[in-house]
Amino acid sequence: MQEFFHSVTLDRDKCMGCINCIKRCPTEAIRVRNKKAYIIKERCIDCGECIRVCPHHAKRATCDNLDIIGRYEYAIALPAPSFMAQFNNLEDVDIVLNALLDFGFHEVFEVAKAAEIVSAATRALMKEGNLPKPVISSACPAVTRLIRVRFPGLIDHILPLNAPIEVAARMAKKAAVEKTGLPMEKIGAIFISPCPAKVTATKMPLGTEKSWVDGVIAVSEIYPKLVSVMKETAAKPMQPLSEAGKIGLSWGSSSGECSGILNDNYLAADGIENVIRVLEDLEDEKFRDVDFIELNACSGGCVGGVLNVENPYVAKTKLYRIRKHLPVSLNRLDSPEEAREDLMWDTPLEFVPVLKLDEDMWTAMEKMEKVEEICQSLEGLDCGSCGAPSCRALAEDVVRGLASVDDCIFRYKDSIHVLLNDLHRLERAVPAPFRTGEPEEPAKKEEKTDDTH
Repeated sequence: MQEFFHSVTLDRDKCMGCINCIKRCPTEAIRVRNKKAYIIKERCIDCGECIRVCPHHAKRATCDNLDIIGRYEYAIALPAPSFMAQFNNLEDVDIVLNALLDFGFHEVFEVAKAAEIVSAATRALMKEGNLPKPVISSACPAVTRLIRVRFPGLIDHILPLNAPIEVAARMAKKAAVEKTGLPMEKIGAIFISPCPAKVTATKMPLGTEKSWVDGVIAVSEIYPKLVSVMKETAAKPMQPLSEAGKIGLSWGSSSGECSGILNDNYLAADGIENVIRVLEDLEDEKFRDVDFIELNACSGGCVGGVLNVENPYVAKTKLYRIRKHLPVSLNRLDSPEEAREDLMWDTPLEFVPVLKLDEDMWTAMEKMEKVEEICQSLEGLDCGSCGAPSCRALAEDVVRGLASVDDCIFRYKDSIHVLLNDLHRLERAVPAPFRTGEPEEPAKKEEKTDDTH
């Protein structure tokens, strides 16, 4: 089985053993045992929900420090479209882009520019008519991994194109080699990320063997330092650096990718719970009459990423204001064949069965029957007090040998009652002189009265 890397980590010293995280994890990847949470590595999809809901800040995303900029002779900043929505009263994207140069980067390449190229490639591929419909976006790595581990029947519906972040890194580094004459290893493409899933995507890229992204900096890490630089940048002449239009910047919020395919027959959902509902309905063939489906694990789209600093709905409004006066698009494909170079996957996605109970099918079926049996014996309240997110999850843990049915507080209470009843029965069976309780006083004899007196 493929071993997954994941960027979400746990600080056990800060963890207080509450169950907020286990109730919100979409793949049931978290358990609480011995008053501490732990993450089941192969199940985690790095959506960041546990980071969002942890009141003790015990979860965090592993990103690169800002000093990564100095590790390369030529460092290229790759700002995400949602990054532009983090700043107050921003009217011109060029202020942010020039500030990144003043901050220490040698060049800036907008991921929004690559997003417009991916949109053009998507239109070209869908026009060919060879993709199974509905086509599911491959832009959100958390959603793509969710499909791989939980919805294998939908893998063939995933759009076989690299995400804009990967396309941007490839285009930027190739251009930098020609411009500077430096070897590729001395050029660093640094992505400014709104979410941990994109950190993971650079370590375990989809559809390719190795990512061209050399480092990832969290938006929350660079934002406070860049704000002070922007004040000086805005006061002096700036270079016209922005090369993206409305379509590219729109990728930063929900429905933005859909708007770029220029097709009204689409469906867009954001927030991991809503994404799961759509995938379940799609798997059950409840709808097949849409051409394209855009799914974002974060509420509001990428503006809702846990590494951002702004309220996602405020950020969405800011993004709309910024792109209001921009042209529709500034980038396109020169030819349909261009969609094959740097854009198309070279490695197919595979199902990763991390949720199965056993490698052997018959053994797995037997364990499933045992899971059902245990589930029937539990209360079915999914209270989480056992440290598992649901009664079924506890039953699976029991079958795997990772938990006991007595971890259920209701089963434990029943066991205590049975034990107490057994103790009472044993106590009654012990002769009175040998009982450990207080000795009973002998009953007083009634005095006989003499009626002769």
